[in-house]
Amino acid sequence: MAMEYFAGISDALRLTFVQVMILATLSIGIFLIGMYINLKKWGMGSTGYGDAPSKSVLAFPKTLMYQMNEHAHVHNQSVLETFVLDILFQRRILRRSPLRWFMHFTIFFGWMALFALSLAMFLVEMIHMVAGEAAHSLPEFMNPAVFRELLAVPNDIFSYILLTGIIIAIYRRLFVTKVREATIAYDSILLIGLTVITITGFIADGIRTGRFWGFDMPYEWAPPAALFHVIISLLFCIAYIPFSKYIHMIAIPLALLANKGGE
Repeated sequence: MAMEYFAGISDALRLTFVQVMILATLSIGIFLIGMYINLKKWGMGSTGYGDAPSKSVLAFPKTLMYQMNEHAHVHNQSVLETFVLDILFQRRILRRSPLRWFMHFTIFFGWMALFALSLAMFLVEMIHMVAGEAAHSLPEFMNPAVFRELLAVPNDIFSYILLTGIIIAIYRRLFVTKVREATIAYDSILLIGLTVITITGFIADGIRTGRFWGFDMPYEWAPPAALFHVIISLLFCIAYIPFSKYIHMIAIPLALLANKGGE
């Protein structure tokens, strides 16, 4: 059942589970290449007064680790405090605007939680596939169909959390004058992409389970709907990140760790 879920639109456009896994691997590969390019770019500065710019991809990680172990020029809080309060809790945004904080937090928390759940599902699928005939000896919850059902409620919860943040972001872009005037096409593309991914996820799950998000579409449409959702999720939420504005999800936490947080 799990292997057939990504059946495809037609025989001519049929994708197997293995092919989807290959696509996932390629997306991760593109992400790593993009991060390599960014790390090299971030490390192009000199590492000391009068030194020539570094061309090593390791320059930035080394500088970051050094900075994290030094007394910051302004702030001197611990790495743990910075990680919990400034990165996870995002208190700097909270002090500027509670609504903007709630939007960022729900999008960040929902996205990361759904990513973790998807990764867990991916690992179970891979273990089940590699185990082959020995799969029957695995614990029952390691059966992909059973594990998917176990994740059903958490997936619903975090999906609605993410959707809440997206709705707030759309509202601010459309009806808050200051935000609307500052919005550029690049911001709109990112928000539209995230919205499409979230809505298609709801629709694909609704068709499969028969809930209202399926809009009474026939069950036969579940595989192509899931396939579309998976492909754009892999390309937009993984491969595209290092080349888009979403790189701030990585760059800003690193900057906060380097500077030991701050208000």
